[in-house]
Amino acid sequence: MSRFYFLIILLLSQYSLESQTYFPPTSGSQWDTLSPQSLGWCVDKIAPLYSFLDSNNSKAFIVLKDGKIVLEKYFGTFTKDSAWYWASAGKTLTAFCVGIANQEGKLKLTDTTSKYLGKGWTSMTQAQEDKVTIWHQLTMTSGMIDTGSLFECTNKSCLQYKADAGTRWAYHNAPYTLLDSVIESATGQSLNAFVNAKIKSTTGMTGLFIKSGFNNVFYSTPRSFARYGLLLMNKGVWNGIDLLKDSNYFKSMTTTSQSLNKSYGYLTWLNGKESFMLPSLQMVFNGFLCPDAPTDMFAALGKNGQIINVIPSQNLVMIRMGNMWTTSNVPNEFNNDIWKRLKPVICSTNASVVNSEREFSIYPNPSSNYIHLSYENTFSKFQITNLFGQKIIEGKTTNPIDIQTLAPGIYFLELVDEKSSVIVRRRFEKRENF
Repeated sequence: MSRFYFLIILLLSQYSLESQTYFPPTSGSQWDTLSPQSLGWCVDKIAPLYSFLDSNNSKAFIVLKDGKIVLEKYFGTFTKDSAWYWASAGKTLTAFCVGIANQEGKLKLTDTTSKYLGKGWTSMTQAQEDKVTIWHQLTMTSGMIDTGSLFECTNKSCLQYKADAGTRWAYHNAPYTLLDSVIESATGQSLNAFVNAKIKSTTGMTGLFIKSGFNNVFYSTPRSFARYGLLLMNKGVWNGIDLLKDSNYFKSMTTTSQSLNKSYGYLTWLNGKESFMLPSLQMVFNGFLCPDAPTDMFAALGKNGQIINVIPSQNLVMIRMGNMWTTSNVPNEFNNDIWKRLKPVICSTNASVVNSEREFSIYPNPSSNYIHLSYENTFSKFQITNLFGQKIIEGKTTNPIDIQTLAPGIYFLELVDEKSSVIVRRRFEKRENF
């Protein structure tokens, strides 16, 4: 009987959460709004945010809370009905389509790419080529040379061996672009027809993929960009309709997919991980992809600042379209710069950093047993959170603080006031005994 009541409570809780999210009608221009004031946001910080966006050649900026528009700004002659390209932010749309084709049994992620493109689609040996699967294309681990003119070229002569599939992470457009042909071969539909039937007709999105050189680039209005972000926010469910029923696939898409680049899922960027890699560099950088953004954020990022950010913990979606000067295919630094200015706007969260610049240090760091604190003021309370923002330890501040019970990893020590608002935050590493 207790199990029965637990299931009822679980279902009611899920319904309650879903019912809090608004979905705009599939046709027309109606889209409910929320005022920043009603959310307790700091409206005086909006103008500096818009000024920054305007000075960086932005065309559109939208923030959704619970599906409703809180911020919406267009720059220059651009309007909500103007079309713009998604660039590599469209990669998540392709990943979503692969997930639908997978759940319908049209393909399997473990299938070799050769099954759909035919043997000899690369210039590698057949043994090397046969190691490449759809999963490798989704995770950027196909193992092919990704530099120079070979980055985008999908011709057989351009698809050359560098390492065995699965042993090397590299941001490589060509194998990703060929997923479009895999989808078409597996489903018997053109890419645009498949997107229209499986996603656009239900969500009200507009737009289409247009061939540009070797690439297929999706174009849409800013609100369609935001609609797709809302679909991602709700794990592939639109107003009660499951477009991507395979929850395991969506989880894999939006969590670390392989061990080489921990900040990458299925063609989707992830924040809050202990390290990340970037396009064209075979280097692993310690820290978060976007340190000023919420740790649970996942993102679609495209050249020149095409951005979808999804923050599940806040039921928040942020999109930005426009131009900017950059040599990077992934605007992670620009995305972080936006968050530096968006965070002061969203100032009503229960635990916000009031003054992270106050003098405060931890030593030794890393440590295995205790951490000592050096700070200007006295704080009566502390808490330790993990990379996902989950509270692990809390209590009265002592010096030193015992961390022997923590598992090895990266954590944040936060000193808080009586209202549990974070005053200062510092990152530290717990290691096994030295």
